[in-house]
Amino acid sequence: MLSEGDPTNSPADSASSELDNNPRYRVLPAFQSRFLPGSRDITLYLPEAYLTNPNQRFPVFYLHDGQNLFDDRSSFLPGHTWRAHTTADHLTRSGLIEPVILVGIANAGTRRMAEYTPTHDPQFGGGEGALYGQLLIDDLKPLIDTTYRTLPDAANTALGGSSLGGLISLTLGLDHPGVFGKIAALSPSIWWDNRSLLNLVTNANPRPNLRIWLDIGTAEGRQHVHDADLLHSRLQLRGWRDGVDLYYLQAPYAAHNEDAWAARFGSVLHFLFPPKP
Repeated sequence: MLSEGDPTNSPADSASSELDNNPRYRVLPAFQSRFLPGSRDITLYLPEAYLTNPNQRFPVFYLHDGQNLFDDRSSFLPGHTWRAHTTADHLTRSGLIEPVILVGIANAGTRRMAEYTPTHDPQFGGGEGALYGQLLIDDLKPLIDTTYRTLPDAANTALGGSSLGGLISLTLGLDHPGVFGKIAALSPSIWWDNRSLLNLVTNANPRPNLRIWLDIGTAEGRQHVHDADLLHSRLQLRGWRDGVDLYYLQAPYAAHNEDAWAARFGSVLHFLFPPKP
């Protein structure tokens, strides 16, 4: 199995302005949902084979906080992105992953916490995660599946994010395993609403058929590492198996930021989208 940093991500991203002339980078501006107010940009990055093999269909990886994935002009901290497109290209060309379409869903700014949380927290509020799930499942995914050559089944559809994005990814995966068959939870906010996520894992019946990546950085704080350990153990108790349909990584010295998540995004891709035999 992969360890932190393997396979190595691609070289540092070049000037983001090059994305403007890249035919594989697409922007769907001001996407509006029937279920939540406001609009948000949707960004897509297509694999090279999408243009060279016109009859091929591809799996899709939906990712939250789309501002932070590709373009350092839009990232929360300018110049600090996940470098998701260059990493995916590097691993695909190396034969380490299958070609995959990346879809970034921009967060809603001040409404991010509400939309990325599945329950109401007594201290912080929130709890609009089910509506955000409807945005993804009933509005966005049908649009992507009808516009692009996707493999729309759950086994070829992943959902992922970091922090609260990791929390909502796990929740929606557990609630909708018939839509999302692969989940990536990077540094998930397990603490939300008195760790209600742990009960969701315990009570999910029957156990959803999901392939799950879970990680935490050891520099994120002892309590967060402890919570991730608890979640890992809870998943194991429910029947997920390390190295089979579950991968748990404690990333040494990694903090809670975009650079840390970028550093292990290649390993996430490799676990969720290994090359076809």
